[in-house]
Amino acid sequence: MRAASYYLERYASSTENLRRVLRRKVKRRANEAGEDGAQHEPLIEATLARLAELGLLDDRAYASARLSSLRRKGASRTMAAAKLTEKGLPREIVEATLEKDETGEVNAAAAYARRRRFGPYRSPGREDRRDKEIAAMLRAGFSFRLAVAAIDGTIDAEESGSSGAD
Repeated sequence: MRAASYYLERYASSTENLRRVLRRKVKRRANEAGEDGAQHEPLIEATLARLAELGLLDDRAYASARLSSLRRKGASRTMAAAKLTEKGLPREIVEATLEKDETGEVNAAAAYARRRRFGPYRSPGREDRRDKEIAAMLRAGFSFRLAVAAIDGTIDAEESGSSGAD
C-alpha cells in the first residue's frame, strides 16, 4: 500500500498501469529474497481495490486528464487512443473518453506543428524540410490533407471549428 500510494503521489496512473508497476516491484523484491513473486498477487489486487475505493485510482478521470494533456500537446486522435490503450485503459473507457473530446483534429495538428517547429514555425532557410515534416505528421496520425495544411500554414478559422474527423 505504501509503495502504491507513493507512486500515485508522484504520477497519475490507470489501474492496469499501477498493477504493472506493483508487479515489477514485487518481482524484484521477491527475486532478491529468493521467493516466488506470484504469491503476492492477492495483496496487489487488494491494494488496487482499496485505492479505487478511496477514490485515488479512477480510470475514467485518468483517461480524461491524459487525453486533454495529449491533445494540448498536439496528439492526433489515433495517437491519443494508442497512448491511452498503452497505459492499460479498457477499450470502452478509451472510446467513451474520445467521444467526449472537444478538441478538433485541426487544433491538434496546429499544436503539433507549433510544438515541433514545423511549417510556419520553422527556422528561416529550412524550406527543404517540408516533405519530412509532412511525413512526421502522417506518422503522428494526422491525415495527409491536414498535415499539408498545417505545414503550409493554410489552416484557417473555418477549419479549426470542425471536429476534424478526417
